[in-house]
Amino acid sequence: MSELCRLRIRPIDGALGAEIDGVDLAASLDDAIVAEIRQALLDHLVVFFNDQSLSPARLVTFARRFGDLGHYPFIRGLPDQPEVIEVLKLEHERWNFGGIWHSDTTYLTEPPLGSMLYALEVPAVGGDTLFANTHLAYDALSEGMKRMLADLKGISSSAKADVTRTREDRIASNPATQARSVFEAAHPVVRTHPESGRKGLYVNIGHTTRLDGTTEAESAPLLDFLFQHQVRPEFTCRFCWRQGSLAFWDNRSALHNPINDYHGNRRRMHRVTIAGDRPR
Repeated sequence: MSELCRLRIRPIDGALGAEIDGVDLAASLDDAIVAEIRQALLDHLVVFFNDQSLSPARLVTFARRFGDLGHYPFIRGLPDQPEVIEVLKLEHERWNFGGIWHSDTTYLTEPPLGSMLYALEVPAVGGDTLFANTHLAYDALSEGMKRMLADLKGISSSAKADVTRTREDRIASNPATQARSVFEAAHPVVRTHPESGRKGLYVNIGHTTRLDGTTEAESAPLLDFLFQHQVRPEFTCRFCWRQGSLAFWDNRSALHNPINDYHGNRRRMHRVTIAGDRPR
């Protein structure tokens, strides 16, 4: 750790992920602290803060230190803070929001740079989130596979989530005006991170439907291999939430999967996204 670093940054796994202590995210943070957090995000792809107390307004203020905020097209935001959506699973519900490996909203032309999720209510047991390092997954491929993937584009569609039903309950209870729209975008299968310059796989089972110029059936063997390869255990970490935890992940480098193992219990989070650019 640098002598100038004022934060305590502790990696939680070999692949990705670090917990950051020594900062109150509700306070007015100076530029140096924000720069340290951003560098930790680039180094570890997902960072975690515990024991925070963040109102929706404070969450928005913190998120805006990293860029303009994004907009989720399917669920209305909070009345006083429309940039914040509630990620909720009620006791009687069977499906959890986003409960599949994915990178957020890759069906948009400019998917978010990153996402922040803040825990308000968590089950006593279960409800952890898995994260995967897409750079390590790419690095582990053979040179022949890397050459094959170099110029390919994947087609992401918001309609794929309709099949998995991972946002169905929230659209039913709190739909946005675009809730029944279908979004589709083509992005490189291998994305170059705009800040670090690292290459990583940029497909995900939650949204990627096919390779550009091919049918779903023709694309399936290669995509199925990539979907399974990129979430191998050695590329992942697991975070156990508690009330007051906040996770901040780099949507350009990390996949995530909230585990749906807490039926009969309530889990409530607030989420904001930070606007990104067009993948290249």
